[in-house]
Amino acid sequence: MQNKGLVKLFAVLFGLVSIYQLSFTFKANQIERNAKEIAISKVSDTEVDYRAKRSNEEANYLESIATDTVFNLGIAKFTYNEVKEKAMNLGLDLKGGINVILQVSVKDILKGLANNSKNPIFNKALDDASELQKNSQNTYLEDFFKAFDAIKGDTKLASPDIFYTKALDGEIDGSMSDDEVKQVIQTKIDESIISAFEVLRKRIDEFGVTSPNIQRLGTSGRILVELPGVKDIERATGLLQSTAQLEFWDAYKGEDYFTFLSQANEVLKGIVNPKPEVQKAEGDDEENATDSKIDELLGDTTTDSTAVAANPLFDLIRGQGYPGGPVIAKFEIKDKAKVDEYLNMPQVRALLPVEQRYVKFAFGKPEKDSELIDLYALIGNRDNTPELSGAVVTDARNAFGPTGKPEVSMQMNAKGAKIWEEMTGRAYSQGTQIAIVLDNIVYSAPGVTSGPIAGGNSSISGSFTLNEAVDLANVLRAGKLPARADIIQSEVVGPSLGQEAIDNGKLSFMIALALVLVWMIIYYGKAGGFADIAMALNILLIFGILSGLGAVLTLPGIAGIVLTIGMSVDANVIIYERIREEIAKGKALKEAIQDGFNNALSSILDANITTGLTALILFIFGTGPIKGFATTLLIGIGTSLFTAIFITRLLIDWYVNRGGKLVFSTALTKNLFRNLNIEFLQKRKIAYIVSGVFLLISLGSLLTEGLDQGVDFVGGRTYQVRFAQDVNPTEITATLSNAFGSADAKTFGDANQLKITTKYKVNETGAEVDEEMRIELYKALQPHLDGLSYEDFISDADTKTVGLMKYYKVTPTIADDIKQASFWAILGSLIVVFLYILMRFKKWQFSLGAVLAVFHDVLIVLGVFSLTYKFLPFSMEIDQAFIAAILTVIGYSLNDTVIVFDRIREYLNEHSSWNFGKVINVSLSSTLGRTLNTSSTTLVVLLAIFIFGGDSIRGFMFALIVGIVVGTYSSLFIATPLMYDTISSAEKRKGREASKTQKKEVLK
Repeated sequence: MQNKGLVKLFAVLFGLVSIYQLSFTFKANQIERNAKEIAISKVSDTEVDYRAKRSNEEANYLESIATDTVFNLGIAKFTYNEVKEKAMNLGLDLKGGINVILQVSVKDILKGLANNSKNPIFNKALDDASELQKNSQNTYLEDFFKAFDAIKGDTKLASPDIFYTKALDGEIDGSMSDDEVKQVIQTKIDESIISAFEVLRKRIDEFGVTSPNIQRLGTSGRILVELPGVKDIERATGLLQSTAQLEFWDAYKGEDYFTFLSQANEVLKGIVNPKPEVQKAEGDDEENATDSKIDELLGDTTTDSTAVAANPLFDLIRGQGYPGGPVIAKFEIKDKAKVDEYLNMPQVRALLPVEQRYVKFAFGKPEKDSELIDLYALIGNRDNTPELSGAVVTDARNAFGPTGKPEVSMQMNAKGAKIWEEMTGRAYSQGTQIAIVLDNIVYSAPGVTSGPIAGGNSSISGSFTLNEAVDLANVLRAGKLPARADIIQSEVVGPSLGQEAIDNGKLSFMIALALVLVWMIIYYGKAGGFADIAMALNILLIFGILSGLGAVLTLPGIAGIVLTIGMSVDANVIIYERIREEIAKGKALKEAIQDGFNNALSSILDANITTGLTALILFIFGTGPIKGFATTLLIGIGTSLFTAIFITRLLIDWYVNRGGKLVFSTALTKNLFRNLNIEFLQKRKIAYIVSGVFLLISLGSLLTEGLDQGVDFVGGRTYQVRFAQDVNPTEITATLSNAFGSADAKTFGDANQLKITTKYKVNETGAEVDEEMRIELYKALQPHLDGLSYEDFISDADTKTVGLMKYYKVTPTIADDIKQASFWAILGSLIVVFLYILMRFKKWQFSLGAVLAVFHDVLIVLGVFSLTYKFLPFSMEIDQAFIAAILTVIGYSLNDTVIVFDRIREYLNEHSSWNFGKVINVSLSSTLGRTLNTSSTTLVVLLAIFIFGGDSIRGFMFALIVGIVVGTYSSLFIATPLMYDTISSAEKRKGREASKTQKKEVLK
């Protein structure tokens, strides 16, 4: 091998850089362990809310050393912040946290650009676009243009009541065509989404999350946000979804509107209770009153949902505001939507005096640990726009008010300061309040007691916690979102579940590594030991590169690394088998090593390129953890090639040049797979029959039983719940079906853990709906939770062992997109590989044989999942992880097939006198040792991960195990025979004719 010195230098430098990069991870882990110990020593577990206090102590300690030098390497010193930045990033499934995809509402942006147009065609086009989106791969804007064009008639987008508005003056005029307007609107939408992205990025930066990830996904208005390590999930989702639409409104006195509520209640009696009252028996009123008092004493304020409310509005009131204050009445949070519906009915609003017909009813922010919210009446106007908005706020800071409670202080610009002075002066003179409204929620409604407030200073007070005040100041500084952002996909993982995943990943990694290292020595002796050294360097390089690139390590990523260990053996096996062949021909050891490496290179490159192509497609189409799997697989392929081809060669040459002797086998394996001559082609008809039967069974099951499609493909919510005792999934399913209409509970791992899936309220995306779902889930499961409180059920404690461990949500729209992306990922990988094989082997029959064999493998894997998902004791949902497994199976199956094809091509060139059938049989026989060796090694690795790697990737591993077995079979009995059967008779005769010609020449 030439340039040995350069390879040595590169290997040493590469190894040192990897160790350097990983040293930051070890140091960061050490510091964080120390922080936990300090927090535990300061806060006893007997204290109230000790978990939150320990978490705060830990955070305070780490913040206190943020700029201190904590790592001294002699030539350089690093602060904790620098160490943390350089440490390896752990993904959601290893560290806990939240991963969401936000959909910025393009519909709301369009309404804003059109100044909330009342044009019926415009609004119908918006509604039609929303319907189209349910089964469309287009962006919302594309579907809006499509819907508008279908119904527009003579109406133009540049109409004065659509986009020819003051806001777009100078960019759109009445003479512009629809196509010209579309270009302007597209630009405006892009600008708004970029603005939303920047606002969210600023908020996340202020939030102080370690290694956050925020990406804009194409042009669809979707934004991916990953916040590993976040524990307060409700706080994080609130931060992301708040539009920060700050408004200041004058408020009416609450007592002035209580009479209106009384009048509204009377009107509603005729609307809600249209039937005449049933004649009551004498004494009923007294008996009902007594029952009502008993219920009140017992705390039972619920009513039969089928019963008729005697006072539709008044029955919902739970209290009044103080005299002279802005609160009209208090209601329960659960009744908010109903009260809002009642107050906005035309018959009810008709009761308002003419001068108050634009009144705006709004609800307040609920106080902590309270189920009640206040109702306010704000002085509105025809345009429903506030006199003063948050656009005038130049700065916002969290502070403490006169009573010592957290609040948010704001500073306004000159224009805002002038209007604020006018509003506060008016409120002072009239004795009224000013409501401070954020995202349609009244946070506070202070009165003005000391005259007009000059200078533009104001504050928002309320029942804030310190974190809430910090977050509110944060979102106000970052600015408002141009439109609401709904969470259409989310995954939440508890930190204790993440720690379990790390432990399981380490265990499976060490077991798989030990098995492979030992096997290589058993099979190849000393040469196997050199391969092991190269493999150890390979692992170091993989982790070093991941750390250096700032890539995120996920549980599927660990699986990718462990799988790389199994697959990295393949290159060494190919090389060693070729060396053994050269030695068997009688060549000297050094010559055999030289020729073995040279002859193996083509096969190694072809095999790894085909696997790399499928991994690349997986990286392009995958998201989150699946992208992590593809990343580690791609890196692993590159480092495996380097270590197998160069490092192993260096070690072998060093040993041989010192006089060492290598035989590349042991007493057990010396003659294993030697001098085989199996007639594979003669057995192809039997193989076709066997495969045909399996394919028919698979297709039959797929058509009748189908697959267990996960929420990735159908939408819904999934909850992973762990109980203190074993539970019956059938019983839980029945209980949850009563609560959610339909639900499915399956054992997930141990018998005390369930995976619960429901499509209940799947189209509702607000954070309050997610919270409502968690509450309902807790109520339904309460009989099985052994007295666990709701706070402990959803707790984010690092040591949590029971309760809600993880939940995942996908809306139907994005589920359809995931399904489409998965389809294109699989199809794209097959097309790319077909073209690559065609380019390398010059015959379309090779490509066809390989791709048909892959179809065969995929169908059988799907069939196995369809046949077994109902009774196997682990999750076999078809989700994005399963698609990753299918693509990996495709890559592995092609890897096997390409090795065989490469040997066929070699023998065709070397043995032109052989007939084509003999070439194939000999090629398959000569590569059988490599095929079985690599497959068995990889299977051992996969079994280690399957058994010890944890519940969350067991189905993923099962798909790979089935795929490797079927892929090995198909490369021997399907791909090559199919290629042979599609080769023309003329091609097959070439070898026979060459053989006859050669015999005639000898006779002459």
